[in-house]
Amino acid sequence: MQSTRRHFVKMVGLGMGSVMASSSLLANTPAKTKKPNLLFIMTDQQRWDALSIAGNTVLQTPHLDRLAGQGAYFKHAYTPCAVCCPARSVVLTGHTVEKTGMTRNDFAYTPEQEGLMTQPTFDEILTKNGYRCEYYGKWHSLSARAECYQNPVQAARNGLSIFGPGGQTYMYRDYLNQHVPRRELQIGEFYENISQRPYRTDPIDRYHGMSPAELKAKDIGVVQPDQHGELLMSSRHSITAFQARQTIEAIERLKDQPFSITCSFHFPHSPITPTGSYYGMYPPEAIDPPVSIHDDMSNSPYVGTNGRQRLSEYRDKDKIRYMISNYYGLVKEIDDWVGELLKTLDKHGLTENTMVIFTSDHGEMLGAHGMREKNVFYEESAHVPLMIRFPGRINDHTVIDGYVSLMDLFATILDYMGVEKHPSDGQSLRGLIETTDTTQGRYVVAEWLWRGDTESNYMIVKDGWKMMIPCTETSTVLNALYDLNTDPYEMNNLIGHNPNRSHYAEKTEELRRCLLEWLNKTGSAHVEGVRKRKLV
Repeated sequence: MQSTRRHFVKMVGLGMGSVMASSSLLANTPAKTKKPNLLFIMTDQQRWDALSIAGNTVLQTPHLDRLAGQGAYFKHAYTPCAVCCPARSVVLTGHTVEKTGMTRNDFAYTPEQEGLMTQPTFDEILTKNGYRCEYYGKWHSLSARAECYQNPVQAARNGLSIFGPGGQTYMYRDYLNQHVPRRELQIGEFYENISQRPYRTDPIDRYHGMSPAELKAKDIGVVQPDQHGELLMSSRHSITAFQARQTIEAIERLKDQPFSITCSFHFPHSPITPTGSYYGMYPPEAIDPPVSIHDDMSNSPYVGTNGRQRLSEYRDKDKIRYMISNYYGLVKEIDDWVGELLKTLDKHGLTENTMVIFTSDHGEMLGAHGMREKNVFYEESAHVPLMIRFPGRINDHTVIDGYVSLMDLFATILDYMGVEKHPSDGQSLRGLIETTDTTQGRYVVAEWLWRGDTESNYMIVKDGWKMMIPCTETSTVLNALYDLNTDPYEMNNLIGHNPNRSHYAEKTEELRRCLLEWLNKTGSAHVEGVRKRKLV
């Protein structure tokens, strides 16, 4: 793809005559007398290329591919922050991480701290405009912002709110208590953290080969990212199935009134433990390890991030195949259930009047650069899937080649739902989709503000060039510049310690100007720090 065309919209499968007629087609669409509905589907930790439509030759996602083909598919969508709670807060409010103040995951459940997420969410606004809003699955944002949801069940075990810490997990465990009784562990098994049911470990599991007694004797705390293997229960009782069925029941119950329903899948976030046939569906031996798995990171700002130097298993080509295999199984299960969600809309005649959005809060490294999880601006962590279907409003086979942020979804939802525009830092994607805006999509910015200037705070991508920098003049964190056009795996930092970094002064200044434009537009306090920082 030519970098000079990255900000244009390409209409796949349509001739130029059809493209020119698209606005006429939309103008002649019969007026809708009923308010449109919204089905918002979000996964957790799904990278952009965990889709067959994105070119993945191993993983097959036919239902998501169909969804993308029936509407707009965004090739270059990025998370506003590659961390769960900050990203979700931005998606809900349309405001930057800096403005919401939700810079850390543990801020989700801290109502005593003032000044967090003071902006209304799109569902709060829709509720005031006559919508019934319900939310199923992972919340992980400020609990106070969930009061608009009218789920039939509002409290989990011991009266805990389903939007409080662990609330929906407790609901799932109570369901399992009825259908999958907990049993004693056998050799090679441990309890998986979410379900508290046994799973059989794979070689990449941190405790593979240990016994539960050894683990207990050493007083080792097991965390989700350490768990890899087969969850030993039927797929019909997985948390993905549980969350999808909750959503299907909500669609069927609300089919005769305007609704906004969110299905927020936990997976493919860790623990990477698929069930049933999804385990081993993609044999590990048939999977290639990441090209960058043995990157020495000598000129990277992330050389020690995510426990990379300590967790050597994620730099092991043989072990990482198991993680990728299981991750793909989790995504495939989600794809199957997305098919069921779309079938439910069809069954009840809701398809034509329902906007469906599919995305993920951030990606997963899966061994790229020898790392796991997210928290970084590498493509595997920051680049996410995004597709929007809305029959009669969005043409089939619309492929958006410009750069967009999930921060834009807030304005996009209100726009297509016909609700009055509300202040936000994002911009409706409608202009890009309908080719009426030729300026949007030139570049995209992401933030990471948790630990001050001790890590890269900003990422900007433009024309296939990516720059990562801290927010102050004095930070000792390395600057980074990657040419994704020639270096898609981000192995060659062109600045930082590069002795020839001065050759890239013009490009870094171009990207800095765009970043400053964005910081000024969003009212950031970091304008001067970015302006004064030495880049090369």
